[in-house]
Amino acid sequence: MVKGISEQRLLAAFYLSGVAALIYQVAWQRLLFGSFGVDIDSVTIVVSTFMLGLGVGSLVGGQVADIFGKNVIIIFACCEIGIGVFGISSPYLIALVGDHFVNYNLLVIGLVNFALILIPTTFMGATLPMLVSHLFRANSNVGISIGSLYFSNTRGAAFGAFATGLLPFMLSIDQMIYFAAAANFMVAIFIFFGQGQQS
Repeated sequence: MVKGISEQRLLAAFYLSGVAALIYQVAWQRLLFGSFGVDIDSVTIVVSTFMLGLGVGSLVGGQVADIFGKNVIIIFACCEIGIGVFGISSPYLIALVGDHFVNYNLLVIGLVNFALILIPTTFMGATLPMLVSHLFRANSNVGISIGSLYFSNTRGAAFGAFATGLLPFMLSIDQMIYFAAAANFMVAIFIFFGQGQQS
C-alpha cells in the first residue's frame, strides 16, 4: 500500500512540489503579462487569482482528506500529475486565451485569468492539508505534521524562487515550465514507487 511511504520520501516530494509551485507562479505571471499587459491592474488580477486558488484548494484538500482518509496520499499524487499536465499545456493555453481576449475589457480579462489558473492553483493548495492528514495518522501530532511539511515545502519554494532568478539565463519561460512539470511528475513517482518504505 502507498500509505507505507516513508516520511523522508514524503518530505522530499513536498520539497519538489514547492520548487515547482514557485517556478509556475513566476512563469505564469510572465506569460499572462505578455498576453494581457503589465500594469497594476494586471498584476493585482494575476496575484489575487493565484492566492485565491491556493486558498480554495486548502479548503477542498481538507474536505478530501476527511472523506477519503487512508487513500488521500494517492489523491495527492494525482493532484501533482494534474498540475504537471496543466503545466505542460499552459504555454499554449495562455497564448491561445491571450490572443482571443486581449481586446476585451478588464473585467473579462480578470475572469479569464481566474478561470485559467484556478484549477492548477486549487490542486496546489489542496496538497498541504491532504499530506497533513496523512502524516497525522502516522505520528498523531498535528503540530509536527504541519511544521515538517510546511518547512519542507517552504524550503522548496525558496529554492524555486532562487532558480527563477537563474533559469532565465539558461532556459526559456516554456522550458522553465516544463522543468516544473517534470518536478510534479517526479513527486508522483516518489509517492507511487515509495510503497512499503516505512520511516
